[in-house]
Amino acid sequence: MTTRPDHHLQPTTVDSQDSLRIEVRGDLDYASADLLVAEVTAGLSGQPALTDLHLSCAGLGAVDSMGLSALLMIGRRTTAAGVRLHLDDRPANLNRLLELTGTLEHLTAPSPVGAEETPGTGDSTVQARPTGQDANT
Repeated sequence: MTTRPDHHLQPTTVDSQDSLRIEVRGDLDYASADLLVAEVTAGLSGQPALTDLHLSCAGLGAVDSMGLSALLMIGRRTTAAGVRLHLDDRPANLNRLLELTGTLEHLTAPSPVGAEETPGTGDSTVQARPTGQDANT
């Protein structure tokens, strides 16, 4: 019998008619990112009347770049499905990672009610900044 270490990701899904709650416990990393994306994708496809997806992050451990990528992918999939994503009970390490990468507002800003966001528009667009030497120098 093999025991799973406490740091392995263990998603638990609790659903209702219009919302889905996935409790995330363990590390969200290279080895587990696909598991969470698959769990969310199954939930999105299994509930066409879904309006809200809550990821309960209270039990979340370490998050690496693949974990962040998974959260961004989940954000894209929920937006495409017209579902609001909620990152509930975020631990300090997740908030810090999201702040450092500039993704905190992107993943946690409430979407306008009744407004469907088109990819490439809305609050998530990034303004282009010039690169190279400034013409004034």
